[in-house]
Amino acid sequence: MSEIRFVDTTLRDGQLSLWALGMRTGAMLAIAEQMDRAGFESVEFFVAVMFKKFVREHKENPWDWIRLGTKRFTKSRLRWHGGVHGAFEKIPTCVLQLMIERAVSYGLRLTRTSNCWNDFSAFKVELEDLRKIGMDVIANLIYSVSPRHTDEYYAQKAREAAAMRPYRICFKDVGGLLTPERARTLIPIILQNIGDIPLEFHAHCNSGLAPLCYLEALKLGVKTLHTAIPPLANGSAQPSIFNVAKNARALGYAPVVDEEAIKPVESHFTYVAKRDSLPIGKPLEYDHSQYLHQVPGGMISNLRHQLRLVGMEDKLEATLEEAARVRAEFGYPIMVTPLAQFVGSQAAINVIVGERYREVTDQVIQCALGIWGKEGALLMDSNVRDKILSRPRAKEWEGWEPPQPSLAEVRRKFGGPSVSDEELVLRVFAGEDDVKAMYAAGPPQEYLNARKPLLLLIQELTKRKECRQIYVRKHGFSLILEKRKDSIPP
Repeated sequence: MSEIRFVDTTLRDGQLSLWALGMRTGAMLAIAEQMDRAGFESVEFFVAVMFKKFVREHKENPWDWIRLGTKRFTKSRLRWHGGVHGAFEKIPTCVLQLMIERAVSYGLRLTRTSNCWNDFSAFKVELEDLRKIGMDVIANLIYSVSPRHTDEYYAQKAREAAAMRPYRICFKDVGGLLTPERARTLIPIILQNIGDIPLEFHAHCNSGLAPLCYLEALKLGVKTLHTAIPPLANGSAQPSIFNVAKNARALGYAPVVDEEAIKPVESHFTYVAKRDSLPIGKPLEYDHSQYLHQVPGGMISNLRHQLRLVGMEDKLEATLEEAARVRAEFGYPIMVTPLAQFVGSQAAINVIVGERYREVTDQVIQCALGIWGKEGALLMDSNVRDKILSRPRAKEWEGWEPPQPSLAEVRRKFGGPSVSDEELVLRVFAGEDDVKAMYAAGPPQEYLNARKPLLLLIQELTKRKECRQIYVRKHGFSLILEKRKDSIPP
């Protein structure tokens, strides 16, 4: 039987897609060693946006997860996600390079990253710079649906990606748009044109078809699939490892994974979801409108929020229809960060204002000028581009390039030579005030492992104010916990 290997996305894309990175450091540390026993080929471990999320919202130092988490994985190769160019907020390249250097120092030597236009001429600089720092690089080839994204397009892009000689290529269906029928025609074209570069397949379950596309990929010769562990599978995340492994085995393949070792991990994350009021990933019903507007699921909730703020939540469907029109006029960009945000925000503005392109964001102006990739200027409808660039604000952006201060200049701005490299990265991403608040909050909260149900039971019972005495008896073991009278509030 042909062996099939798995990349686990639970800690990175799974919780990004379903929990908006809402899982705390302690919850991940408590189960990391058990995850390492599962036999995953590698595990997605970190993405740079966690610097901002953990510092500002969790009041936790994300470097703690990197420092402690990397020690708990000794069998599975860990993956960073992202690179040193093209960040959504134009973080100085020197800071991104410093960030990657620190990651490599902890043993993170593999990353998967993209160019949002599949522009591999621009991506080549990214790959070379990451290699210099010590990273092996997996290049994403992103799937999209439009008149522009033809078989010939993907054959050419596959050849361009392979010519860079990356560690691997990952065929990435970020919108969950691939169908089994399209998989049967397109995956062979990609395999034929990448030569001897290994191919991985990564898809989201937005349309409910990703598990079926995974099976087609297996039959076509793909040997590495990206999956997640429930409850951080399905929904807008990746297919469940249990479902894919079961179906692969039924087709005669040999999944290289220990499903018994994963079951306690599923129990742990289910406990975390219930404890912290986080959603349980479930298979989604097929929604054909997803193929029309292609707005990612997480962004739809954000658009709904924006419309609610101005009392126009009932205009969500009109905004999604407008997003399809804006995307076409922008030259059918792939709906990934940051291009999806540009399209979705402009669609919302058009609907709210009641006149198309009367108001535009700075990012849309930048996109029309080619600042976010040359295709932004070359592919945009000429009439729309002229309308966007005819305003005085556009003149201010002409010829603009992101400032690239030296590391010494950045350090002077964010605290001087006494600030460590790791804290400097935090200050640039999250801001000095939020970093100070994070340190003031103390160490991260500890979580018990869900494999210890007795400890969990005792922990939960001790939180109940109405309980004055807890008596536990099990298999010859007994425990009595009692609140002293002087400790009971009146």
